[in-house]
Amino acid sequence: MRALTAVDSHGPGLIEHQAAQRYYDRNFSREAVKILPGEFFVTTRDMLLVTVLGSCVAACIRDPERGIGGMNHFMLPDAGSGVMSRSARYGAYAMELLVNELIKAGARRSALQAKVFGGGRVMATLANANVGERNADFVLDYLANEGIPVLAQDLLDSHARKIYFFPHAGRVLMKKLARVNNDTLARREREYQERLARDDASGDIELFS
Repeated sequence: MRALTAVDSHGPGLIEHQAAQRYYDRNFSREAVKILPGEFFVTTRDMLLVTVLGSCVAACIRDPERGIGGMNHFMLPDAGSGVMSRSARYGAYAMELLVNELIKAGARRSALQAKVFGGGRVMATLANANVGERNADFVLDYLANEGIPVLAQDLLDSHARKIYFFPHAGRVLMKKLARVNNDTLARREREYQERLARDDASGDIELFS
């Protein structure tokens, strides 16, 4: 597998970075973090991680014995913007960043478990490229190859999803959104897709045995 060296969240070419939008969720009476496309977050605390998914996927991964968990929110680059190997490399980068941050926080790789969501055929401009399907297939293949069991999944379909992940307890609440009442989700995913086409995800990645 690949390990990530220390990275600067403001460095050139870095596509994924740690989420920074924190707020207090009154419904669940706890601190929460909103995770946008191209972001991730890892915590050892009893917090809430929230994201809204269209064609993107989110992997919720945790060590259940140590109560350490995290979530990412990513999309493979459009196959039309480069060779397929770049998509695979980018997806691996996004997933390995989350896994390595979990391990740095104290999680044990052998104990990791996952729940995965998203990959919906939501945005017309992305549906034509089967982006949601490729995202869903990739995340399941990655986790299978890395030996990380998937305890739950809700992938594909034609709905956007709002995900509430409680890393300390491992609980996930999901709400399917039959209609997105504004263009915020579409704009965020479109801007993220455009950024993927510009940037290189090779980053600071080193192989180790």
